[in-house]
Amino acid sequence: METSAHKQQQPEAAKIRNLPWVEKYRPQTLDDLISHQDILSTIQKFISEDRLPHLLLYGPPGTGKTSTILACAKQLYKDKEFGSMVLELNASDDRGIDIVRGPILSFASTRTIFKKGFKLVILDEADAMTQDAQNALRRVIEKFTENTRFCLICNYLSKIIPALQSRCTRFRFGPLTPELMVPRLEHVVEEEKVDISEDGMKALITLSSGDMRRALNILQSTNMAFGKVTEETVYTCTGHPLKSDIANILDWMLNQDFTTAYRNIMELKTLKGLALHDILTEIHLFVHRVDFPSSVRIHLLTKMADIEYRLAVGTSEKIQLSSLIAAFQVTRDLIVTEA
Repeated sequence: METSAHKQQQPEAAKIRNLPWVEKYRPQTLDDLISHQDILSTIQKFISEDRLPHLLLYGPPGTGKTSTILACAKQLYKDKEFGSMVLELNASDDRGIDIVRGPILSFASTRTIFKKGFKLVILDEADAMTQDAQNALRRVIEKFTENTRFCLICNYLSKIIPALQSRCTRFRFGPLTPELMVPRLEHVVEEEKVDISEDGMKALITLSSGDMRRALNILQSTNMAFGKVTEETVYTCTGHPLKSDIANILDWMLNQDFTTAYRNIMELKTLKGLALHDILTEIHLFVHRVDFPSSVRIHLLTKMADIEYRLAVGTSEKIQLSSLIAAFQVTRDLIVTEA
């Protein structure tokens, strides 16, 4: 008997060990969540007073929207009743108008026998729902408010029809600040015994730009690929150009003749597998920092905005790279004539 229990424990442990860190360290309770304390305290108050309204959580990915509502649901319902009281649908589920009129309607309309309290319908990635489905949802939300609460989660508020927005209490989850992310990342690093340097941590924070999920994914993949997390390995793992590479590219564009600059940049791009879009984004930051005369800077930024738009439309990278180098060479001549 003991051995079978022991055997059962082993797969459980293995299962947890094999989980991606994003899921392994997903906050389980409202107290585990690290960000947006004002929103959490408001929701906590709603729950404790048993006056939860319909919620609409929106903001960029990886900022804790789904974790927040799942933690709420876990606090509201015991494990046994979780399945019968919570209906969670995300973009991978079919959520057309038939589903709103079928399963969602029947779930919301059935009363809970023997249990007081309300049911919870979580519609994750609600901005992917069609206009018709959202319109059908308006009436369902109004009709069954007394025994069901709806929680919509989305990245883009503009994709949710105004009629639904007005029926919900809105909370915006902004990108996380480095002060909040670092302690949580350090906790994961300690648990997983990751070899990480200070510049590696900084690179993680910079590249994830306030998205906790992205930070953890980069941390895990860099750790698995290189066994060591430094600035260089993080940038190499994500295929992002290093600061030194950008400095070299700028130097070539401003100080070398066209052919040399083009050849050197193409070699570097091929060698490191860089995308012109990433190079452009990084150079854009540099242009703001370098002390150019204002007329020259305006000229450069306009040119770069054009190139960025053309790249987004899907034009040839080689031709756009030539255009970028040309813009910098023209700028160089402008600076010389102004001097």
